[in-house]
Amino acid sequence: MGKLTTHVLDTSNGKPGSEIEVTLYRVSGHGLEHVITTITNQDGRTNEPLLEGDELLKGKYQLQFNTANYFHSMGVTLSEIPFLDDIVIRFGINDPSAHFHVPLLVSPYSFSTYRGS
Repeated sequence: MGKLTTHVLDTSNGKPGSEIEVTLYRVSGHGLEHVITTITNQDGRTNEPLLEGDELLKGKYQLQFNTANYFHSMGVTLSEIPFLDDIVIRFGINDPSAHFHVPLLVSPYSFSTYRGS
């Protein structure tokens, strides 16, 4: 059974990114279809897969991580308009029976991602 998962690592503090709002969208045509909004736990992960089984469809998706609020809560001073406010990652799923893991490594001024396992 396929599933989509994520987690956040705060590389500036060397710890999981907890209590970060994560929103998943399906990209269709020129629009976005909201799928789920959740919050990362103390381990920087969501408590449940974002999608799994029959809900995971072939197509393009977008993850949005609200990182500026997280860094504000950690006491980080950000500019009035943060350099990285919401981080958006678009990716495609061709095999809905596979496990897709999309981690986010983040600091106030940089981020990276990869297809995890």
